[in-house]
Amino acid sequence: MPAPRIGDVSLPVEPSTGSSIAGNSLPGNRNNGGNQCSGRAAAVKVTTGRDESGTKSRRFRYGLPWERGLVKRSVTWQAEAVTSPPDIPAATSDPASDKLDAAVFKVAGVVVLGAIMSILDVTVVTVALPTFQHEFDTSYAIAAWTMTGYTLALASVIPLTGWAADRFGTKRLYIMALTFFILGSVLCSTAWNIESLIAFRVVQGLGGGMLMPLGMTIMTHAAGPQRIGRVMAVLGVPMLLGPILGPILGGWLIGSFSWHWIFLINLPVGVIALILAVVILPSDKPEPSESFDFLGMLLASPGLALFLFGVSSIPEQHTVASARVLVPAAIGLVLMAGFVVHALRTEHPLIDLHLFRNRQLTFAVLTAVFFAIAFFGSGLLLPSYLQQVQGKSTLMTGLLIAPQGFGAMITMPIGGKLVDKIGPGKVVMTGLAVIGVSLLFFTQLSADTSLPLMCGALFVMGLGMGCTMMPTMTAAIQTLTHAQVARGSTLMNIVNQAAGSIGTATMSVVLTNLLENRPLAQAAIGSQFDPTIAQKLPPGALDTGFEQAATAYAHTYIVAVALILVTLIPAAFLPRSKPKLPQEGTEAPVLMGH
Repeated sequence: MPAPRIGDVSLPVEPSTGSSIAGNSLPGNRNNGGNQCSGRAAAVKVTTGRDESGTKSRRFRYGLPWERGLVKRSVTWQAEAVTSPPDIPAATSDPASDKLDAAVFKVAGVVVLGAIMSILDVTVVTVALPTFQHEFDTSYAIAAWTMTGYTLALASVIPLTGWAADRFGTKRLYIMALTFFILGSVLCSTAWNIESLIAFRVVQGLGGGMLMPLGMTIMTHAAGPQRIGRVMAVLGVPMLLGPILGPILGGWLIGSFSWHWIFLINLPVGVIALILAVVILPSDKPEPSESFDFLGMLLASPGLALFLFGVSSIPEQHTVASARVLVPAAIGLVLMAGFVVHALRTEHPLIDLHLFRNRQLTFAVLTAVFFAIAFFGSGLLLPSYLQQVQGKSTLMTGLLIAPQGFGAMITMPIGGKLVDKIGPGKVVMTGLAVIGVSLLFFTQLSADTSLPLMCGALFVMGLGMGCTMMPTMTAAIQTLTHAQVARGSTLMNIVNQAAGSIGTATMSVVLTNLLENRPLAQAAIGSQFDPTIAQKLPPGALDTGFEQAATAYAHTYIVAVALILVTLIPAAFLPRSKPKLPQEGTEAPVLMGH
């Protein structure tokens, strides 16, 4: 039986992974009262009803599984005939052809521009932290909040995006997100102190966090489900190139101009993307959606932010027993506890905690949390080490850390295929082991560590990352029912962003505390920006200071290694065999794309 069609475009069969949608056909009626099908690109829900003529029909609600309810749109499938959705423009290409035509590529161009800006702004700042420390005379722990605040904002808008897209329309919301991102970028370039920069980064993150999920939805509607694999490959380009080009671009802009330009560069690109979005993107009508859990968001997001702010204040206060540490941390814990109580009682919570009854998802979430804390937290250390200890320029720093992105680019597609064949457990365990071994290299950092060896270790770490991130996401999603997939995807995306924020704050606090106890190290680091400091030190003191600073970085990496070892514990419980195909009349798992 050929695949049923939605809007004259076949449902997807993704050749790159070998997965299909219920055997390339829609299953018959099931005991749950409705037909359901799924694919890597879209989750589809089917209900029955009657159209205006009284003919019995089936209505589909589909959307990308990034988060619950993301831009769900309805289309009607008559008993034999297929029509395009009335409220979403059909793909503006020949429905009889599965080629990606000019119309699809135009939409892709708009979406990729937005995605590039959003992803680059996560990585472009990594090489700027030492500059922020010097320019604003602040500690590493506080400067790191330019990253922490941005990622927390990303986590906050992930669940909001789906509801807002239904409420305002996908095109309108995409334009609003672009405008917000451009405004935040311009404001960042005008920051007069570290506090204002952090605040403006949050504004930037609120807009940037919507661009990628909205872009995926727009591409799905423009190309149709039959070609979803290829259009998602287009969106995968900025995701792979971001970790490579971001630090290089940031280093070049800071070294050649000033730090302001890592934000101002978004202005011309953003304006072009905004104009093209208005002209090219097809319009869609807003439609009612289920209520959004605003109370949950008001409890969870500020709660996590306040807790992390309190922890990040420890180095500056030199003690835990400080009001600036205890008060925000305590309020944050109370708010997060309140969110847990609220989430267990409300019908549509921001994060569905009942999903933790699924054993495999629980272990996958724990794996993702510890991995994100260790990996993304330690990811900020090396750019600062290269500039503050080895005295490298920002551009050279960006070039030196690029091999990690190349390593991930190689293993990401390989890891995805292996998961389909042997299950995620073995793949994730291998990736974590590779990352752990490469992190051990950085626990031996000295003031003159070999740069070629360092680049090799980064490349190996990238190889491990490609076998860890998306396979862990797949492990969380693959055993969920269709009704749970969107909520599970929301949970995993929020967890990844929040854990990354925790990792950034944790590693910055550890490093700042270690440097606080090494005054010569602080003096040596300061001499990289102010040569007169070196003239005031006795002979040999500067070399000693750089060695002490390198030791502080090396000891911080020990924390990352310990966290990777902890990550191996929940990862050991992930399935180590090929997922069983669903039996007839049972729910098929929906997997996230790799």
